[in-house]
Amino acid sequence: MGQTLTEKILEDHLVEGELETGEEIGIEIDQVLTQDTTGTLVWLQFEALDLDEVQTEIAAQYCDHQTYQFDFKNTDDHRFLRSAAGTFGAHFSRPGNGICHNVHKENFAAPGKTMLGSDSHTPTPGGLGELAIGAGGLDVAVAMGGGPYYIEMPEVVNVRLEGELPEWSTAKDVILEMLRRLSVKGGVGKIFEYTGPGVDTLSVPERTTITNMGTELGATTSIFPTDEKTEEYLAKQGRSEEFVDIGPDEDADYDDEIVVDLSEIEPLVAKPSMPDNVVPVREVAGESVDQVMIGSCTNGGYEDILPAAKMLKGREIDKKTEMIVAPGSKQASEILAREGWTAELMAAGVNFSEATCGACIGIGHVPASDSVSVRTFNRNFEGRSGIEDDSVFLSSPEVAAAAALKGELVDPRDLADELGDMDAPGFELPDQYDGSKADLIAPDEAVDDDLVKGPNIGDVPLKDPLDAHLEGEALLKMEDNITTDHIIPATQDILMYRSNVPKLSEFTLSRVDDTFAERALESDGGFLVAGENYGQGSSREHAALCPMYLGIQGVLAQSFARIHKANLFNFGLIPLTIDESDYANIEQGDDIEIVDDVAEAVQSGQEEFTVRVNDDWELTAELDASERERRILAAGGKLPLTKRQHEDEGGAAPADD
Repeated sequence: MGQTLTEKILEDHLVEGELETGEEIGIEIDQVLTQDTTGTLVWLQFEALDLDEVQTEIAAQYCDHQTYQFDFKNTDDHRFLRSAAGTFGAHFSRPGNGICHNVHKENFAAPGKTMLGSDSHTPTPGGLGELAIGAGGLDVAVAMGGGPYYIEMPEVVNVRLEGELPEWSTAKDVILEMLRRLSVKGGVGKIFEYTGPGVDTLSVPERTTITNMGTELGATTSIFPTDEKTEEYLAKQGRSEEFVDIGPDEDADYDDEIVVDLSEIEPLVAKPSMPDNVVPVREVAGESVDQVMIGSCTNGGYEDILPAAKMLKGREIDKKTEMIVAPGSKQASEILAREGWTAELMAAGVNFSEATCGACIGIGHVPASDSVSVRTFNRNFEGRSGIEDDSVFLSSPEVAAAAALKGELVDPRDLADELGDMDAPGFELPDQYDGSKADLIAPDEAVDDDLVKGPNIGDVPLKDPLDAHLEGEALLKMEDNITTDHIIPATQDILMYRSNVPKLSEFTLSRVDDTFAERALESDGGFLVAGENYGQGSSREHAALCPMYLGIQGVLAQSFARIHKANLFNFGLIPLTIDESDYANIEQGDDIEIVDDVAEAVQSGQEEFTVRVNDDWELTAELDASERERRILAAGGKLPLTKRQHEDEGGAAPADD
């Protein structure tokens, strides 16, 4: 039996385990990336491991989330990150140069490579045939030091694309269709590998739109094979020599198959407030629109903005609608400007933003109260836009531009018929990606050779080894699909403290219960209780680190999102799975006690734990953990364990085993 593309890349990088679904494997990592909201902790942890130099082929530090530098805290973080990149040997992308995924795709992503990134949308380069996985920052720090990355071997699902997209339908609609079919939980424990004749009809930027937003399915990653379209894209970026022809064997054996006929895809939108709340645009046509934004790492490329510019050329946006373009990279901005499209957009009434993640996480361009915002972003979680009671729709650039022109949601096919003189813009690449590289500083160009820490940058707190006895109050009971935005919001007033854990922890779960942090500190330990898919969304490890700092000992949930579960292990919090009926019976404020000798049970491989509630009734909770994860948990987290191993090995690269 032949191999899938995923299996080929994993086998080429395998250092431990076997490629059997559900088995833990360790893989070598070629590239790492991090950004400014997660990067400070990555480098502080790298420093805490007493490592001297990056060991991966490529390490890149991007400043893309808080680029506006609201006060010295943001600017100090960026200065620290530049100094860390210079000290340890990473590329440094200056604030304003663009979003990590876009800039990495342009400069470093390559077929057949593995990458680990401390951002959940790291799978973006899968459109180039790179196996890229999002992870917590501590996992990235260890990989950057030469240690393998461990993960349970996912199922590999064949997404067979057939046909060709009709006019006005886009790659964004393809991934929205996947979300409509599978939901935000449909990809958990899976890698989506795209195959079939429809692949040949999609350019690399279209493929990366799909792999980027595959994160919203809960997938480990998504990947496309390479072909002449990949070779063409790399040539236009001046990187022809990095092309490798890779794909699955004809007789590859997949765990499952999904067939998508591209010719049947129509313009779609995700309604508030979840990316899988997907319907055809025509179903919500007539909804008044106050704000339109085109950009983000999903649809912020030159190729994404150009169709909107063509639609707006010679026209003006509706008087009651504000429209902003936020390019994914400075390269995209520069090419649009050189070709005159920036002027055309401005003439239509469009404003331009810096190339940043900003508005996608509620930093800048926050919608007005009781308003509707249509965005080409990847997430519309409630409150993520920066205002709690928001109403955000996700769409393609074509649907967004049509909404700006009409002042309401409208299928662009219907708008074209109404106007009579607006052709479908199509999808095209520039003749050459010739943007400046001035804002990307290579390791041999580094301006710093020592760490520069401002007063807001603290140390990484460490947890003691796991106790034998865990007992405490159920401090907070939550519903399904609690996101990392709920646990640690990403707005500028909060994330400016990302390097100051004591201060940042004050905001923990404030969007669920603004009294939580204070109650947790006063309680001297306790538990969180949640429904399904706890911790979905961003990879930010602060969502585990801050509860740990507040004294939380563990989480009882019906199910966990992959990255967040790994982060809970990494910071010594026990993640226990409970069934639906037990979840329903636990009340906030109940006394929770794990009856077993927890430290001994974890280390011995015990899977079932008895949990006593209020000295009144008991339930059985399960710990799904590998032997390696159990060692991490018992040690109080990955940092103390890895640091001890590193010291025992006399300064060698961390093995994380």
